[in-house]
Amino acid sequence: MAEQPQPISPVRNFFAGGFGGVCLVFVGHPLDTIKVRLQTQPKPLAGQSPLYSGTFDCFRQTLIREGVRGLYKGMAAPIIGVTPMFAVCFFGFGLGKKLQQRNPDDILTYPQLFAAGMLSGVFTTAIMAPGERIKCLLQIQAASGEIKYGGPMDCAKQLYREAGIRGIYKGTVLTLMRDVPASGMYFMTYEWLKNILTPEGKSVSDLSVPRILFAGGMAGIFNWAVAIPPDVLKSRFQTAAPGKYPNGFRDVLRELIREEGVSSLYKGFTAVMIRAFPANAACFLGFEVAMKFLNWIAPSL
Repeated sequence: MAEQPQPISPVRNFFAGGFGGVCLVFVGHPLDTIKVRLQTQPKPLAGQSPLYSGTFDCFRQTLIREGVRGLYKGMAAPIIGVTPMFAVCFFGFGLGKKLQQRNPDDILTYPQLFAAGMLSGVFTTAIMAPGERIKCLLQIQAASGEIKYGGPMDCAKQLYREAGIRGIYKGTVLTLMRDVPASGMYFMTYEWLKNILTPEGKSVSDLSVPRILFAGGMAGIFNWAVAIPPDVLKSRFQTAAPGKYPNGFRDVLRELIREEGVSSLYKGFTAVMIRAFPANAACFLGFEVAMKFLNWIAPSL
């Protein structure tokens, strides 16, 4: 059984979740760029070497060709989206918990926390899908050498001109397939680790910074262990030319398995796992710090 935090406040969770999301993007975006470039690199022709031999080679080539700024390509889109997205994410988790409580003092089981986390994944997809589409396109264009988009807004305008709102929301089903189960794992793992790391007789709200960082970082790793295969499919589908995959993710999956084997579903695994711990540790620490600050300055908010 899990010890529940104090009743959720949508306003406090909006600001605290947004701040946690900004912390996550700043810490994790460089390795997210590496992950997307590894996932979307073209299959080499016979006798040719792949564009990147691995995570560290991609990191080195990006630094040499584009400098540190290259690692932060496409960051504006997730930064613009993180405040409402993480606000909705943390609010959705709280709502999911409330819907399963018969009384405000009920303590939820871990499967119930998993279900609450899955609801948060549904809530965030409306914001996440277009942001991910724009981010992926901006991240790969520098690597390809063809500069088509001048930035996030220009990318959104061109996508809308070419295919309407469907073009901006391309990959929504795959985003749901990634985020719903992964979000369940994310929040359940964080709550579970917070509880087992809390010394006997103490409250989870008094957990030390190193323990919050550890719980948040491990939650990120468990989240991505579930999310990587659908994330690979999503990145490939969202950056493909129009009409390449008429049957959606099924065509992407068939092509990847046929041409590159099952291991292709774990492209970018090293970059994801290196990024997952520090980025999500920063996210949850940012959220907890912001919540404590808001509880102090505006307890009635």
